[in-house]
Amino acid sequence: MTDTYAATINGTDALVSAHFDVINPANEQVIGHAPDCGATELDAAVAAARAALPGWRSTPLAQRQAMVKALAALLAEHKNSLMRLLTSEHGKPHADALGDVLGGAHWANAYADMDIPIEVTEDNAERRVEVRRVPIGVVGALAPWNFPVMMAMMKAAPALVAGNTVVLKPSPFTPLTTLRIGELARAIFPPGVLNVLSGGDALGPLMTEHPGIDKITFTGSSATGRRVMASAALSLKRITLELGGNDAAIVLPDVDVPAVAKQIFAAAFGNAGQICVAVKRLYVHADIYDQFAAALVALARAATIGDGAEQGTRFGPIQNRQQFERLVNLIEDSKANGYAFLAGGEAMDRPGYFLPLTLVDNPPEHARIVQEEQFGPILPLLKFDDIDDVVARANDSIYGLGGSVWSADADRALEIGSRLETGNVWINQAQAMYAHSPFGGHKASGIGVESSLEGLLAYTNAQTVAVRKAKPSPVTA
Repeated sequence: MTDTYAATINGTDALVSAHFDVINPANEQVIGHAPDCGATELDAAVAAARAALPGWRSTPLAQRQAMVKALAALLAEHKNSLMRLLTSEHGKPHADALGDVLGGAHWANAYADMDIPIEVTEDNAERRVEVRRVPIGVVGALAPWNFPVMMAMMKAAPALVAGNTVVLKPSPFTPLTTLRIGELARAIFPPGVLNVLSGGDALGPLMTEHPGIDKITFTGSSATGRRVMASAALSLKRITLELGGNDAAIVLPDVDVPAVAKQIFAAAFGNAGQICVAVKRLYVHADIYDQFAAALVALARAATIGDGAEQGTRFGPIQNRQQFERLVNLIEDSKANGYAFLAGGEAMDRPGYFLPLTLVDNPPEHARIVQEEQFGPILPLLKFDDIDDVVARANDSIYGLGGSVWSADADRALEIGSRLETGNVWINQAQAMYAHSPFGGHKASGIGVESSLEGLLAYTNAQTVAVRKAKPSPVTA
């Protein structure tokens, strides 16, 4: 028997007549039923958020911070049950699901530790001028399916700390854990402050165009991000968009091949490659290309792929059929064009959306597998022998989320990395995010940033307050 989950509107169960099935991607079985919220439920959630806004924005910052910290503590308290639920709807191994849940707690705590500054721009005998930060209003947060808990908290936590009320929508592929968190959070926040709605593809556009929502924060593909931006523009909503990436890693010939191969293997295939900042194009110097490729092949062939709930599984399935079919199409395109495979390349003969870890051997730059974001366990390896050439190739992309350079000479790597046209550059590492450093993309990889004080202030409007001190000059006839 599968459970039916509830949406949270105004601090209580929302009465929703329609529900949709949620599928376990490891076995394609229904594991729960989520509310299929539409315009009626969204209107109710926005009305509740607007009604709660005056009281919430006037709640002292310290109290708002304490409540967000309480939410983080709640995630940690329920980590095991949330981990199991997340694995069942996402497919990722238990260890990764636990990291997702505790990652959500980490980011909630990180934002709750930040203070919102008041900047004094003038203070003299005549006047005092301050720049204060005030809440934007109602925030519509659209979270993705690859890290459902962590990404939801990276949106809801700063919005709440800043004094906004929130309508949070998880992906229809992974709604259950977020719905459960919404139920738990009712014990912390006043009614209407945090509302959680699940729904199908129609709910997102309803949110982006809703006149009662003042800001949209969205993580997802660049194609969907363009539609979000166009819809939000109709009512001049504030937006934060964290979009796709096609991150290049550049490996210089002086690296410790076994050690760096292990690190890049993890950066490319962690979460089954379903990470916005996964290594998606691997440029290896020709002098070590064969040795490096052999190291990756050995790691790929030794990998344990399976149901995330099974002990020993390191890599789970592709999260949903739509993405699975897209990845199969990319593999078939590579085969049709005669590209060689070093590992993988065939769907696995078992239930679920499983693909082996796949390595494509030096395809041309114009190949789809190089130009498109895979968002799955397929990695093209590409040779280079000239630094200027490889930097140009790495930058020849519509995306600009992240990039990494690997070398025994960190200074040389940094010099090369500074030429990458990306929002994030890593030297001898990849994917790292830090609470006090902004994370965002250039080009088609996004607008605005998350994390850091800058990410928190993205949920505020600047308000200049000028106080005149000097007495007005007397008026003469």
